[in-house]
Amino acid sequence: MTSATEMYTAAADQGKSAVESTVGAWRQGTHQLAEQAGQFTGQLPKMDFNEPVQRYFEFVQKTVDVQRELAFRWADLVGQLTSAMVEQAESARSLMVEQADRAADLATEQAGQLREVAHEQADVVEEQKAEAEKAARKAARDEEKANQAKAREQYEGLTKAELSEHLAERGLPKSGNVDELIERLVEDDNSK
Repeated sequence: MTSATEMYTAAADQGKSAVESTVGAWRQGTHQLAEQAGQFTGQLPKMDFNEPVQRYFEFVQKTVDVQRELAFRWADLVGQLTSAMVEQAESARSLMVEQADRAADLATEQAGQLREVAHEQADVVEEQKAEAEKAARKAARDEEKANQAKAREQYEGLTKAELSEHLAERGLPKSGNVDELIERLVEDDNSK
């Protein structure tokens, strides 16, 4: 069972890593495209957007340093646009970043769901294995009962006196009821 669970978990983890890597590359490409679009605005008057960008990134995790650099470049370029162009460029940039983030979140969520499904399938395999073991134990008990009944058949029609005679020949005790005598003979047969 452990090997099946590990197999499903490893496959799910590899799938999740592949999705996260692909999403990261796609996100970086999207940001680079946004940067290239901003290079066309180099001739307009410059406006300083560094302070709002700085405040924004104070709330963002430190692991997004690459995005911070891109945002500073974007802010410098956007600062050169006219008012109307600034609004449109900012809206397009925000939409691109938002869409990239949504796609990344969705892919990560789906990878997590895939991992959960793998765990569920491993649990099903475990349950099936347990059921198979239970059925095998029941079959063994049933077979043992059948063998016991078959071993008793040869003695079932005998009288207590006949059974005692067989026991005496084997040097076994002759006391007890008919069932006990038969059981003693069967045990002696099985021990040979």
